Amino acid sequence: MLADTGAVSVMGCSASGGAGFALVTMPADSESVRAGLDRALRSSPLRGLGADDRDRAEILLAEVLNNIVEHAYRGGKGEIRLLLRMESGRLCLVIEDEGEAMPGGHLPAGTLPDAACLPEGGFGWFLIRALASEIAYARRGRTNRLDVTMTCEQ
Repeated sequence: MLADTGAVSVMGCSASGGAGFALVTMPADSESVRAGLDRALRSSPLRGLGADDRDRAEILLAEVLNNIVEHAYRGGKGEIRLLLRMESGRLCLVIEDEGEAMPGGHLPAGTLPDAACLPEGGFGWFLIRALASEIAYARRGRTNRLDVTMTCEQ
């Protein structure tokens, strides 16, 4: 856990081929998630992406991180850890938290909500699944782990 709940930390290092990785940790609140997303966007793996891929990665990450704040922690305190890594045309993300488990221990279906109702929310998992090429969820002890891969044009 972070000692300073307002802190957002980043550790980065270039890997072979300059692809790089970054670890971004942040408290699980809306303001910290915005700062953490900004740090992730400035990290080595995302800086090297083309504009379209960066935009897609930003939407995907914003949806995942905001879901963790809203649903896993439900406004409570906690930490989110985000590992970003590039691998030959793929952005690989590992997101961990100690919030509540996914309902039933499984990822949501990600279907579109009924457009006739014009809901305020409910599009998150649809967007996440549409942007990700691979996605997996596991709960180990008190830790949720989401592995997401996004194919990139670079």
